[in-house]
Amino acid sequence: MKSKVLLVDDSSTALLMGETVFKEHTSYEVFTARDGEEGVKKALAERPDLILLDVVMPKMDGFAACREMRKQPTLKRVPIVMVTSRGEPTNVEMGYQRGYNAYLTKPINGHELLEMVRMFLGTDDEAKASVSNKGNGGKRS
Repeated sequence: MKSKVLLVDDSSTALLMGETVFKEHTSYEVFTARDGEEGVKKALAERPDLILLDVVMPKMDGFAACREMRKQPTLKRVPIVMVTSRGEPTNVEMGYQRGYNAYLTKPINGHELLEMVRMFLGTDDEAKASVSNKGNGGKRS
Protein backbone atom coordinates (compact mmCIF):
# COMPACT_ATOMS: atom_id res chain seq x y z
CA MET A 1 0.00 0.00 0.00
CA LYS A 2 1.34 3.40 -0.98
CA SER A 3 2.10 5.98 1.67
CA LYS A 4 -0.04 9.10 1.40
CA VAL A 5 1.33 12.63 1.68
CA LEU A 6 -0.82 15.75 1.98
CA LEU A 7 0.67 19.06 0.81
CA VAL A 8 -1.12 22.16 2.11
CA ASP A 9 0.02 25.50 0.71
CA ASP A 10 -1.66 28.54 -0.83
CA SER A 11 1.16 28.85 -3.37
CA SER A 12 0.44 27.07 -6.66
CA THR A 13 4.18 27.06 -7.33
CA ALA A 14 4.96 25.31 -4.03
CA LEU A 15 2.24 22.70 -4.63
CA LEU A 16 3.42 22.06 -8.19
CA MET A 17 7.04 21.74 -7.06
CA GLY A 18 6.05 19.31 -4.30
CA GLU A 19 3.88 17.21 -6.57
CA THR A 20 6.60 17.09 -9.22
CA VAL A 21 9.28 16.00 -6.75
CA PHE A 22 7.06 13.23 -5.38
CA LYS A 23 5.96 12.00 -8.82
CA GLU A 24 9.52 11.94 -10.18
CA HIS A 25 11.25 10.42 -7.15
CA THR A 26 8.73 8.34 -5.17
CA SER A 27 5.65 6.20 -5.40
CA TYR A 28 3.85 8.12 -2.63
CA GLU A 29 0.26 9.10 -3.29
CA VAL A 30 0.08 12.90 -3.09
CA PHE A 31 -2.94 15.06 -2.25
CA THR A 32 -3.04 18.85 -2.13
CA ALA A 33 -5.02 21.59 -0.45
CA ARG A 34 -4.80 25.36 -0.92
CA ASP A 35 -5.57 26.61 2.59
CA GLY A 36 -5.76 25.37 6.15
CA GLU A 37 -9.50 24.81 6.12
CA GLU A 38 -9.31 22.63 3.00
CA GLY A 39 -6.24 20.94 4.47
CA VAL A 40 -8.14 19.81 7.56
CA LYS A 41 -10.99 18.47 5.41
CA LYS A 42 -8.62 16.61 3.06
CA ALA A 43 -6.64 15.19 5.98
CA LEU A 44 -9.82 13.78 7.51
CA ALA A 45 -11.00 12.37 4.17
CA GLU A 46 -7.70 10.93 2.88
CA ARG A 47 -6.01 9.98 6.20
CA PRO A 48 -2.45 10.73 5.03
CA ASP A 49 0.68 9.22 6.55
CA LEU A 50 2.41 12.62 6.54
CA ILE A 51 1.26 16.24 6.22
CA LEU A 52 3.40 19.13 4.94
CA LEU A 53 1.64 22.28 6.13
CA ASP A 54 2.44 25.88 5.20
CA VAL A 55 2.02 28.44 7.98
CA VAL A 56 0.82 31.63 6.27
CA MET A 57 -2.39 30.87 4.34
CA PRO A 58 -5.86 32.36 3.86
CA LYS A 59 -9.03 31.19 5.67
CA MET A 60 -7.13 29.22 8.33
CA ASP A 61 -3.39 29.55 8.94
CA GLY A 62 -1.15 26.55 9.44
CA PHE A 63 -0.99 26.92 13.22
CA ALA A 64 -4.79 26.80 13.52
CA ALA A 65 -5.02 23.95 10.99
CA CYS A 66 -2.43 21.95 12.93
CA ARG A 67 -4.31 22.47 16.21
CA GLU A 68 -7.55 21.38 14.51
CA MET A 69 -5.90 18.27 13.05
CA ARG A 70 -4.44 17.33 16.45
CA LYS A 71 -7.97 17.34 17.93
CA GLN A 72 -9.02 14.59 15.53
CA PRO A 73 -8.44 11.01 16.78
CA THR A 74 -7.47 9.78 13.29
CA LEU A 75 -4.84 12.53 12.88
CA LYS A 76 -3.30 12.74 16.36
CA ARG A 77 -0.30 10.57 15.50
CA VAL A 78 0.20 11.71 11.89
CA PRO A 79 3.49 13.61 11.55
CA ILE A 80 2.99 17.23 10.50
CA VAL A 81 5.90 19.20 9.05
CA MET A 82 5.72 22.98 9.27
CA VAL A 83 6.74 24.67 6.04
CA THR A 84 7.66 28.28 6.68
CA SER A 85 9.60 31.22 5.33
CA ARG A 86 10.09 32.32 8.94
CA GLY A 87 12.71 30.07 10.48
CA GLU A 88 13.31 32.22 13.56
CA PRO A 89 13.50 30.18 16.79
CA THR A 90 10.37 31.81 18.26
CA ASN A 91 8.30 30.94 15.17
CA VAL A 92 9.62 27.38 15.09
CA GLU A 93 8.97 26.94 18.82
CA MET A 94 5.41 28.21 18.32
CA GLY A 95 4.99 25.54 15.65
CA TYR A 96 6.12 22.80 18.01
CA GLN A 97 3.73 24.11 20.68
CA ARG A 98 0.86 23.90 18.16
CA GLY A 99 1.62 20.25 17.33
CA TYR A 100 4.11 20.26 14.46
CA ASN A 101 6.71 17.47 14.53
CA ALA A 102 9.36 19.13 12.38
CA TYR A 103 9.94 22.09 10.11
CA LEU A 104 11.36 23.02 6.72
CA THR A 105 12.33 26.56 5.83
CA LYS A 106 11.35 27.98 2.43
CA PRO A 107 12.58 27.99 -0.23
CA ILE A 108 12.72 24.21 -0.13
CA ASN A 109 14.75 22.18 -2.57
CA GLY A 110 13.71 18.72 -3.67
CA HIS A 111 16.48 16.93 -1.75
CA GLU A 112 15.50 18.60 1.55
CA LEU A 113 11.88 17.72 0.96
CA LEU A 114 12.57 14.06 0.19
CA GLU A 115 14.97 13.72 3.10
CA MET A 116 12.39 15.07 5.54
CA VAL A 117 9.63 12.85 4.15
CA ARG A 118 11.84 9.75 4.29
CA MET A 119 12.78 10.59 7.86
CA PHE A 120 9.11 10.02 8.77
CA LEU A 121 7.97 7.46 6.20
CA GLY A 122 11.17 5.49 5.63
CA THR A 123 12.76 4.76 2.29
CA ASP A 124 10.39 4.51 -0.64
CA ASP A 125 11.17 1.26 -2.51
CA GLU A 126 10.53 2.96 -5.82
CA ALA A 127 12.66 6.02 -5.11
CA LYS A 128 14.72 7.11 -8.08
CA ALA A 129 17.06 9.44 -6.25
CA SER A 130 19.31 9.06 -3.27
CA VAL A 131 19.38 11.86 -0.79
CA SER A 132 22.62 12.76 0.92
CA ASN A 133 22.17 16.49 1.59
CA LYS A 134 21.44 17.64 5.09
CA GLY A 135 18.67 20.21 4.83
CA ASN A 136 18.11 23.32 6.92
CA GLY A 137 15.08 21.76 8.59
CA GLY A 138 14.88 20.18 11.96
CA LYS A 139 13.06 17.43 13.73
CA ARG A 140 12.16 17.49 17.34
CA SER A 141 12.44 14.15 19.09
